[in-house]
Amino acid sequence: MKKEDFYFDLPEKLIAQTPIENREGSRLLILDKETGVIEHRFFSDIIQYLNPGDCLVLNNTRVIPARLYGHREDTKSSVEFLLLRRIDKDKWETLVKPGKKAKPGAIFNFGEGIMKGEILEIKDGGTRVIEFKYKGIFEEILDKLGEMPLPPYIKEKLEDRERYQTVYAKKEGSAAAPTAGLHFTESLLHKIKEKGVNIAYITLHVGLGTFRPVKVDNIEEHTMHSEFYEIDEYTANIINNTKEAGGRIVAVGTTSVRTIESASDEDGRLNSKQGWTNIFIHPGYRFKVVDRLITNFHLPESTLIMLVSALASRENVLQAYEEAVKQGYRFFSFGDAMFIK
Repeated sequence: MKKEDFYFDLPEKLIAQTPIENREGSRLLILDKETGVIEHRFFSDIIQYLNPGDCLVLNNTRVIPARLYGHREDTKSSVEFLLLRRIDKDKWETLVKPGKKAKPGAIFNFGEGIMKGEILEIKDGGTRVIEFKYKGIFEEILDKLGEMPLPPYIKEKLEDRERYQTVYAKKEGSAAAPTAGLHFTESLLHKIKEKGVNIAYITLHVGLGTFRPVKVDNIEEHTMHSEFYEIDEYTANIINNTKEAGGRIVAVGTTSVRTIESASDEDGRLNSKQGWTNIFIHPGYRFKVVDRLITNFHLPESTLIMLVSALASRENVLQAYEEAVKQGYRFFSFGDAMFIK
């Protein structure tokens, strides 16, 4: 398939710049993946589409304030760093702008010398490995110096950092939020549990791989960056038992889908494991575990809309997106949601 097969026209005014006040007050487009029939609801209505015995799978990663601004020690020039993944205690793979100022051996100061960093190497794809030196606890320093790494299409300043976290965010390590989960409140999750829906938590630390643009015309030639994921035995058992009992696996967000499908075998059994995945799901993929999906509206020609199209067909998804544009839905990270049933 061609990249252009996943293009749609999106007016800039529909790109959500700020989160709405009430998380579960977002709009919810319901798409029947078999018939293409569309309904319009609110996110709080999602409970009506979940059945007792289903399993809702949530990504409990927590976003770190991964954007750092530093000055090169010798030239005093300003450079922006985005922490992508932790290699070990003080070494990180980073995205640097402008990259030409971050050559191996270059040293940078952050927060007027509170922390220093030295570029160790340039990796394939242009990312840099940096080693930090500091006194104290790295997470506390990062919390003081770093900023939330909001996507470039969001121009407004985020007043409350927690609005770019899910209410169940627990394990720190992401450079971006698993945004489909932003719609849930603790109250809504409690009601879902009371209905008899199982809730399972997996972890995938969102990095560059999720947002890297597709630059090749033939999408099958695209390569994803690797992201770290983790599924414990308790979670694997919940999901496997749900499947065996005839319940549906409802993934919340594309990151949950990629994690589950990466850790499952060809017989549809989920394994307890951790590791790195660069799985690229696009039309033609046969899902092994995931049955349904709650997701936001994604960028044209992105790997995310390709994943959604693998579950519900490209034609149905583009038709739903066209309807969402017509109805004035809010798009992307702080936007509205879609449930593929």
